[in-house]
Amino acid sequence: MSGDIMSIPQIEDRHLAKFRDPDLTVEGEPRAFVPLQRLETLWFNTGTLCNLECAHCYIESSPRNDRLVYLTPDDLKVYLDEIERGGWQTREIGFTGGEPFMNPHLIDMLEECLHRGFEVLVLTNGMRPMMKQAASLISLRYRYGKQLTFRVSLDHYQSEVHERERGVRSWEPTVAGLRWLAANGFPFAVAGRRLTGETEEELRTGYGRLFAELGLALDAADPGHLVIFPEMDLTIEVPEITTHCWNILEISPVNMMCASSRMVVKRRGADRPVVLSCTLLPYDEGFEMGSTLAEAAGNVKLNHPHCAMFCVLGGGSCSSREGR
Repeated sequence: MSGDIMSIPQIEDRHLAKFRDPDLTVEGEPRAFVPLQRLETLWFNTGTLCNLECAHCYIESSPRNDRLVYLTPDDLKVYLDEIERGGWQTREIGFTGGEPFMNPHLIDMLEECLHRGFEVLVLTNGMRPMMKQAASLISLRYRYGKQLTFRVSLDHYQSEVHERERGVRSWEPTVAGLRWLAANGFPFAVAGRRLTGETEEELRTGYGRLFAELGLALDAADPGHLVIFPEMDLTIEVPEITTHCWNILEISPVNMMCASSRMVVKRRGADRPVVLSCTLLPYDEGFEMGSTLAEAAGNVKLNHPHCAMFCVLGGGSCSSREGR
């Protein structure tokens, strides 16, 4: 019994000791890393301000959190110019937040990217901030067609689960936004989350019923139409990923999100934006890779629990590469 009691703080200490060394795990094994294969998707975090305050937001967005400030068209153009000068072969520009439509410059930034020929993906909750830009979005749809795609966050196929996460009266405006996108011919997908303990098959079946009820031409079995993100809970112990894990798990590092994407953010009080290796770690300076794309082209060391929980073991990705 005394041995069991003594082991508890030792286990806790080992858990806390994980993800400290960028090169070695707590066991002293070489930590896995991901080389940049090709910059397929460049993300811009338009700012962390949001019209909602979710119970478990990946990056703590809220109506009060402005740790990441609004990007401007001038900020954006610096990186689009670098893509063109460097021949980066970037296919897609993604906008995330916060709620991207809270940024007053978003329409101008969408126009700039579309005009340059990029595919553009906007992650949104589909609520009033988006609908306030309805006329501008229809104009973009008319001029650029399927270059502009949306992914709308609908956390569950049941309204009570969605509103438990996103707040009361958040369901109907999002559903209305989905119907508006469909009625106006926009390409769009839905992002759900594993909030209830249901299997992925059960979730996709439930969303399929909902899509049919709403008259949405989405195939819930298609990951390009319905993305189901794993949850990230830092209170749960996760394994560190070593270089040997790729073979053990039969997973390739080229399929990790950071093998094909980077994210630009601007921190409050900073003179200029910086490039991060991951969309999910906007505040961790250990994942800051420089102020240019060239500086951010190095390897990404999987030195955070999210690397294991969301990407390697959870199979999560924020891009639109799958399905469409």
